[in-house]
Amino acid sequence: MRILLAGDSTVAACPPHEAPMSGWGAHLATFTPGVVVHNFAKGGATTTSLRADGLWDALLWEAAAGDIAVLQFGHNDQKQPEVLGARAGYTTNLARMLTEVRQAGAAPVLCTSVQRRAFAAGALVPTHGDYPDAVRDLAAAELVPLIDLTAATTDLYQGLGEDGSRSLFTQFRPGEHPNYPDGVTDDTHFNVTGATAVARIVADALAPVLAMA
Repeated sequence: MRILLAGDSTVAACPPHEAPMSGWGAHLATFTPGVVVHNFAKGGATTTSLRADGLWDALLWEAAAGDIAVLQFGHNDQKQPEVLGARAGYTTNLARMLTEVRQAGAAPVLCTSVQRRAFAAGALVPTHGDYPDAVRDLAAAELVPLIDLTAATTDLYQGLGEDGSRSLFTQFRPGEHPNYPDGVTDDTHFNVTGATAVARIVADALAPVLAMA
């Protein structure tokens, strides 16, 4: 049994020059002992570009009976609404992916997008429009397990508060980290702490799926 991941930079393993930036997929194996995790996610990926880059075919080539394929997109699809609309190209592509995973003998799992850290008046502001609901509806229609990371990360950030939630993200003052000499304020990409926290959420949600695989 293996867990195969497909998604964008919030899932992907980041290169050393971006450390400590990290996607949650890079830490999932910590919480799934005995289960190999293969991460096909890529920074900037959409449901179209991951296929164009050959990474989706690589995942399918590896997929086999007993494996679980976990899909989380949306961040970058949202930036191309004319071709990857929430109820159009985006979910059409996801539905095709579900079919292909099943044809390979593996079991698909859908995730809604992790939330961005965007606060206003002390409350987290949703930034993904209809994309999370579109994934929820697709999962229900296709009878696919859903990990609602939009909801889970909303709760996580709000629990820590506007200031406390900074600790989950890649944020440094100028001169504080050699990889970011000019400083960085990134409310999308996790640091190791944030990526590990989300990986734990994913692992907990996958536990019943793994038990049935």
